[in-house]
Amino acid sequence: MILETERLVLRPWEEADAEDLYSYARHPEVGPIAGWAVHTDVENSREIIRGILSAPETYAVVLKETGRPVGSIGLMLGKASNIGIPETEGEIGCWIGVPYWGRGLIPEAVRELMRHGFEELNLERIWYGYFDGNIKSKRVQEKCGFHYHHTAENVPCAIEGMLRTEHITCISKDEWLSES
Repeated sequence: MILETERLVLRPWEEADAEDLYSYARHPEVGPIAGWAVHTDVENSREIIRGILSAPETYAVVLKETGRPVGSIGLMLGKASNIGIPETEGEIGCWIGVPYWGRGLIPEAVRELMRHGFEELNLERIWYGYFDGNIKSKRVQEKCGFHYHHTAENVPCAIEGMLRTEHITCISKDEWLSES
């Protein structure tokens, strides 16, 4: 599946993207705030592509102007999510490289993934969480129409042994349709 927006192509990750992935995922301001460890080298990034970013509904966020990935976005459906949602719902997770912060690219990608989730996958609700301190992710959620649902304490993340506080937001298909 390939999705497109005005400035972006959302497409499956490829092993050939490992160097681009590493160039952004090694930055200490990207992964830890989103709950995953900084990538250690290109091979580590290649392993992440094979093992994690190859999941269904997971996309490289590719700039049309360069044809290169600058971030990632995914929709974890039902049991693939860690927040205990039914199969008729999904959870968005995303990040973008530091040089692209503040350009509105992730809200653009999130809106497209919402459209895809509601129109093509017929989801009833989409969830989106952010860990304490991740103000940029909170702002994306606000811009895209998500509203606060609850806060979860002591949530394990992909950084071994670390527990975080996660703020969970959501939007229903009916809410999305009324805003579109």
